[in-house]
Amino acid sequence: MERLLYLIRFYVLTLLVFVVAKAVFMLADGDGHDVVFSDFFAVTGHGMSLDLSTALYFLIIPFLASVASLWVNIPKWFFATYHTIIATAFALAFVADTSIYPFWGFKLDASCLQYLSQPEGITQSVSTGYLLLRLLFFLIAATVIFLAYRHVCGKLPAPRGAKIKPLLLHIALIPVFIIGIRGGINESTTNIGQVYYSQNQFLNHSAVNPVFSFLYSLSHQLGDMSQYDFMSSSECQRLLADGGVFTTESLIADTLLTTTRPENIVIILMESAGEQFASVMPRLQQLKEEGICFSRCHANSWRTDRGTVCTLSGYPSFPSLSVMKMPQKSGTLPSIARTLSAEGYQTSFLYGGDINFTNMRSYLVSTGWQQITSMDDFTLSERSSAQWGVRDDITFKHLLGEMTHEGHAARRLFGYSTLSSHEPWDVPIHENSDEVYNAFVYLDKCLGNFVDSLKQTPLWQNTLIIITADHGIRYGSVSREMPLEQTHVPMLWIGGAVKQPVTISTLCNQTDLAATLLSQLGLDHSDFSFSRDVLSATYTHPTAVHNYYNAQWICDSTGHIVYDFDAKRITQNNSTAPDSLVLLDKAIIQITTQDLQQR
Repeated sequence: MERLLYLIRFYVLTLLVFVVAKAVFMLADGDGHDVVFSDFFAVTGHGMSLDLSTALYFLIIPFLASVASLWVNIPKWFFATYHTIIATAFALAFVADTSIYPFWGFKLDASCLQYLSQPEGITQSVSTGYLLLRLLFFLIAATVIFLAYRHVCGKLPAPRGAKIKPLLLHIALIPVFIIGIRGGINESTTNIGQVYYSQNQFLNHSAVNPVFSFLYSLSHQLGDMSQYDFMSSSECQRLLADGGVFTTESLIADTLLTTTRPENIVIILMESAGEQFASVMPRLQQLKEEGICFSRCHANSWRTDRGTVCTLSGYPSFPSLSVMKMPQKSGTLPSIARTLSAEGYQTSFLYGGDINFTNMRSYLVSTGWQQITSMDDFTLSERSSAQWGVRDDITFKHLLGEMTHEGHAARRLFGYSTLSSHEPWDVPIHENSDEVYNAFVYLDKCLGNFVDSLKQTPLWQNTLIIITADHGIRYGSVSREMPLEQTHVPMLWIGGAVKQPVTISTLCNQTDLAATLLSQLGLDHSDFSFSRDVLSATYTHPTAVHNYYNAQWICDSTGHIVYDFDAKRITQNNSTAPDSLVLLDKAIIQITTQDLQQR
């Protein structure tokens, strides 16, 4: 029991240190932010899940020492050494986090390490007095934390008596460590985004544990982006801007919509629903005849976290990293939600799964989605209706209820990601012997029922629904050697806000939705640097790209190729001008990775 009390004291004290650090952070950096006293309790409550997990990391050594103390006496110097190490680490993290936040605007992460090799970059930015004061703060914080651990925790008892019972107790605690550090038994693991809760970004940042933020960023670094420096900046710009690949100006003769301000705009991201499943999605094909169909749209990537960012922010994907998993980067992105909220739209996003998966919550909150509904907002039976969370017929019904609910804002933007068309393909119907195709049959029925129900309401006349997929998948006859088929996704706009049915056969990416939509609404989209208005006369070099595992597929009027950046060669060639397409492929990855590094 003495050993258990020691571990409890250590753990609780670590949590208390984290809570005090939050209060100091808010007091030190709260100027200029809209913060009230009650926000401290909200920040502490929302940040606690991350604190609970982080504290367990530092409890591992005391836990192992506690096990060892059943047989050997743990000397005092061991505790003094460990307390010194964690007091130093915590004090350094807290002081650095509080000091750099006013300059950087985001939490402590591993990017600060780059300045250690060039300390003059720090000394030239702040005064000597500023640095000396921070050194004093560090020494005070380290001393206070050390003394707290020394006096509160004490030391472990010497070995005595029976050992089997306390050993079994320690073994029973191992699952607690594993589940606690992981963040539960759900699909998602502990991540920064799980503590985001407010449209006030400062409060979200205050809830983030800086120690976890630093350790997390170490495992999610950009890596060596110099491998994508293929040419001079001027040559890169010439190939892209002058070549009409990336243009931010819209020149269109007419709008395809009946209004520039639909009362309801709905963006539906269908899980994995590439065009390869068109044969088992008849309602989707029928809807294409009713609206604006972009028949040559391609996904930028192969994962939901990447495809979501591409669609909602018009920002490219990358071969070996996910921007959504990097809150300090994703929060800087433009977004359809942020642009429309500035125009008076109320924004809400619906996902029936774990909203903390891949840092989705932090991305959505940071980019202007005001209300977020996830599996946690449904009943227990609804949450367990599918492996990934709430199945699609339930969430489609919820979306319809939100849209038809009275007392809402005049203008609304809805985002919605489906999830049932994902392995293990557990859907409540059995109309196709192939379980994968059967899942898409189910998705098609859910989509059709939603549209049919909405058509029966007055809302339909002033609603624009945008239907696309987050990505495609390799299945059946579609293989890695068929990127054209694998990356092809639907993109169609339907609703009473659409003037008339039309097919747009221009080659494009899902990233182009942002610029094309905002242009149709008469809104500026110049901050969406990599999103093209597909309908504009300035879009003179239609292209589509798709990247995965350090390779990138690119397609234009000459055909398409796959270039492997590791092998440094073309691995698939279906182009009449492969050399020029390789140059264009390299220019695209170079300019996009440079933009990401600078954010």
